[in-house]
Amino acid sequence: MSTGPLLDREFLEKLERLTIHWQKSFAGLVGGHNASHFPGSGQEFLDHRNFHHGDDLRAVNWRAYLRLEKMFLKMFQVEPHVPVRMLLDLSTSMTTHGGEKFQYARQLAAALCYVGLVRLDSMEVNGFSNRLGHRLLSSGGRHRFPAVMDGISAMHPGGSTDYLAVIREFISSYSHRGLVIVISDFLDDAGCERALQYLADYGHELMLLQIWADQDRTPPWTGELELRDAESGAALKLDFDDQARIRYTHSFDEYAATIQTMAQRSGGRYAGISTSQPIESVIFGDLVRMRGIA
Repeated sequence: MSTGPLLDREFLEKLERLTIHWQKSFAGLVGGHNASHFPGSGQEFLDHRNFHHGDDLRAVNWRAYLRLEKMFLKMFQVEPHVPVRMLLDLSTSMTTHGGEKFQYARQLAAALCYVGLVRLDSMEVNGFSNRLGHRLLSSGGRHRFPAVMDGISAMHPGGSTDYLAVIREFISSYSHRGLVIVISDFLDDAGCERALQYLADYGHELMLLQIWADQDRTPPWTGELELRDAESGAALKLDFDDQARIRYTHSFDEYAATIQTMAQRSGGRYAGISTSQPIESVIFGDLVRMRGIA
């Protein structure tokens, strides 16, 4: 598992033009798809970001431009913002295949945090397995991001998955509705659909990002095998051939489709993401197409 920075500076600069987007209207709250970061009365200056094509020229810091010959956009706080909360799967199943799912999920979480902080959203990350774990809360601009990235990097995997217990704890801990981004492989022996529906019924908007390694969806093995569950240790013996592989992949896709249907039926969004996809193509491709970010 990589021990270097989760994201490099060049990639972060590309993220600055993006905004986390949601569909629902939350009474009395702004942010995301609402145009709210412009100068005006009653707004507090908090930060700068690089200017991108399409930004409001009224918010350019022209004094900085005269000094540095580079355009920066002034960012102002409008309160209160819709809370954006992330549930990051830290369960043991995320460590299979050399930990690539876990590393990928942390990078994706960090990228979304940066997008939110640049736009002055209130960002919160909760790690989870069978309960909520370490909590990271940050707001107020991109200068807060290094601490967030360090906090995500310090999260360690372990434990079995229990979605129902986690969602019950989450709902009892947070009274304000908002956008909930779940980054997970969604592997729970008891199933996760009922718990996620419970979260949606409570009034939160869901963005479900299912992470898998290619081996999870299309196992490369052939012959007599003993598969062992990474979390429970339960073993299953089977004879794996091409037909078994086709049936396995079909079952995997059916399960992913069930999660997608649940998200969309409740007014949320879903993306299935293979770790073989570059993070940049997921951010600017999959998540833009599903209007998770814009």
